[in-house]
Amino acid sequence: MAGEIWRYMAVGLGATIVAFILFNGLVHGFSTAYRAPLNGHPLTGYVLANLVGTAVSYRGTRSWAFRHRGTTHSDGGRTAFVTISVATMAIPLACLWISRNLMGLDDPFSDNISANVIGLALGNLARFVLTRQFVFHVRNDVDALDTV
Repeated sequence: MAGEIWRYMAVGLGATIVAFILFNGLVHGFSTAYRAPLNGHPLTGYVLANLVGTAVSYRGTRSWAFRHRGTTHSDGGRTAFVTISVATMAIPLACLWISRNLMGLDDPFSDNISANVIGLALGNLARFVLTRQFVFHVRNDVDALDTV
C-alpha cells in the first residue's frame, strides 16, 4: 500500500501543479498588466482549473499509481473517478468559500492556503480512499502482492 500512496501522491502533485497554475492565472492573473478573466469568481476558476487537473490525475492514476488494479466499470473507471473527484472537490471549495466569505480574505496567498493547501489535503485523503475502494479494485491476491 505504501507504493500506491507514493505513486498516488506523485500523480496528485503533477495534477495539482497544473490546477494551481490555471487557478492562479484565471483568478489572480500572472501580471498586473491585465485583469484576470475570473477575478471576481474564484469558485468558478477553481472548478475549471481542477477539472483539467482531474483529467491529468485520471490518466496518471490509471496508468501508473493503480496500474496493477483492475476495474469492474465498463469505461475503465472514468465515470466513477470523475464523480469521486467532483464530489470531493466540494472540500477545497468549502475551504475557499469560508476564507473568502466568512473571513473576508481575498488575496492570492489566502486563496491558495485555503483551497490548495488545507482543502486539497483533506480532499486528496478522501479521494484516495474512495478511488482505491470504488474505482480500482485489487485483481487478486497475487497481483496485489507482486506490486508491493
